[in-house]
Amino acid sequence: MKQLKLTGFVFFLFFVTESLTLPAKPQDVDYFTSTQKYIEENVEYITIIAFAQYVQEATFEEMEMLTKDMKEYRDRCLADRTLPECAKLVNNVLQERFCAMEGLPQKYNFSHCCSKADFERRLCFFFNKKADVEFLPPFPTWDPEEKCQAYKNNRESFLNHYMYEVARRYPFVFATTLLTVATRFEEVAKPCCEEQYRVDCFQTRVAPVTQYLKTWSSYSKNVCGAYFKFGPKVLNSINVATLSQSLPKMNFKDLTSLVEVVSSIYDGCCEGDVVQCIRDMNKFMSHLCSKPVSNSSKIKECCEKKPLERDECIMNTSKEDRTKDLSLREAKFTDSKNVCQERDTDPDNFFTEFTYEYSRRHSDLSIPQLLRITNVYKDLLQNCCKTENPPDCYRHAEDKFNETTEKSLKMVQQECKRFRNLGKDGLKYHYLMSLTKIAPQLSTEELMFLAKRMVMALTTCCTQSGEFACVDNLVDSALGELCGVNLNRTINPAVDRCCRTNFAFRTPCFKDLKTDKTYVPPPTSQDLFTFHTDLCQAQNEELQRKKDRFLVNLVKRKPGLTDEKLLTLFTNVTLVVEKCCKAEGPEACFNEEGPKIDN
Repeated sequence: MKQLKLTGFVFFLFFVTESLTLPAKPQDVDYFTSTQKYIEENVEYITIIAFAQYVQEATFEEMEMLTKDMKEYRDRCLADRTLPECAKLVNNVLQERFCAMEGLPQKYNFSHCCSKADFERRLCFFFNKKADVEFLPPFPTWDPEEKCQAYKNNRESFLNHYMYEVARRYPFVFATTLLTVATRFEEVAKPCCEEQYRVDCFQTRVAPVTQYLKTWSSYSKNVCGAYFKFGPKVLNSINVATLSQSLPKMNFKDLTSLVEVVSSIYDGCCEGDVVQCIRDMNKFMSHLCSKPVSNSSKIKECCEKKPLERDECIMNTSKEDRTKDLSLREAKFTDSKNVCQERDTDPDNFFTEFTYEYSRRHSDLSIPQLLRITNVYKDLLQNCCKTENPPDCYRHAEDKFNETTEKSLKMVQQECKRFRNLGKDGLKYHYLMSLTKIAPQLSTEELMFLAKRMVMALTTCCTQSGEFACVDNLVDSALGELCGVNLNRTINPAVDRCCRTNFAFRTPCFKDLKTDKTYVPPPTSQDLFTFHTDLCQAQNEELQRKKDRFLVNLVKRKPGLTDEKLLTLFTNVTLVVEKCCKAEGPEACFNEEGPKIDN
């Protein structure tokens, strides 16, 4: 893949922005020039990502037509940059080209978007993205021999097709992540196609690439969902907490400057502006590496490397240790007599500094918990500053913070206890039932995916020393996926309230949800307990998926049953399947035993 070595570097889960104009500082020129050159050379791959994410139903052949058109546009602008069309944003040009393709807007129901212009059209394209991709065929699973032959015959077409298939199934993943996935996939394909045991090679080496993709898919949906539902202030708070934890030595002024750069990314990356998203990253590198000493000794080491090595190094950098002279509390927010006056002078800056000071002192807490504490502090001051003696009121703030943390910690401990008691499979069945009861409107596949995410969070974190932050961060991320990105996504009143009321308290809100009372289940018919011999042919993972699918559909049909009763029915189904698959006539056995299960 041409020049596909621009690593999708992410710094502690955040990207940053790049101006579309030439940079003013000499040290930024190399960043801008190299990025611009990369974009021009890789317009084909950039078009694939943007088009496949916007118009997920489009065929590979239709995408190739648009790609050819965009390459011609690039060539014209390289020959004469003064042409009027060359002054437009690339994302706008791409959408215009799609809208001009005969019959395609009508075919894929984009006519209403194509009737709009600029910002309104960009948002229209974005809000047409579908997170639930059940409407697409299963991801192509090629035999390794076929895969390697296709790669050798036409490497570029093979990789284009791979990127197209991935992008349309992960419509909210940032372009930079997909470019990294494509790079890593080729790094797998090339050596594996030379191996004697290709199947084992692909299975082993593709797994971490797939995990990387799923992790960043979850992140992008979570953070963009927060951006669209709660606005830039909440994202700024997330960024402040994250960067303060990661870089506790950075002073407040430098941190707020970096947060400004970080927070401005989301207009481009969240809306799917591939070019802007790629450009945005280089400004971050320039900004971050301009003050490596004040940031982190680890960052300084990365910044001294060559550009591509530097990017990968920063992406993999761990948190900087808290300095020994940094106490666990900042007295100015609880002991000063002038807290209310300072708050009233500049509330946004005051609470931003509080989040910064508290986060850099508590690397053991999750990002949602840090935001909860800031919320608690805001509410406390709102009450205290109305009293006759505010200092006497807010000097107990630390007790409130500890009380909030203790409440969240107990929730995590309960979940980890459930994991230890039920085991991985039992925990999965618990979440399949509980998630289906609170959000039965979701598709079966999405509920299975969310249950898997919750189980992954607990199995990953409950054996770690920092289980609290780990569990809380990952569970909140999974709930962010449930809430979705689009503003027009509605599930049911209770879930919608948790998704939209307060980002920091989203997890506790979901914890209190019970069975959705507004849901009207489909009529329970006997077909629920009608089974066929295909169950006997299913092996291992596919058999387990069929069982999980059955449990979700069982809860959708009978949401009023207790978990114990649901599990009893589920166990009975498992026993019938085992019995009938051993019988001489499985179909006859299923016809006889199936109807007895619910009697």
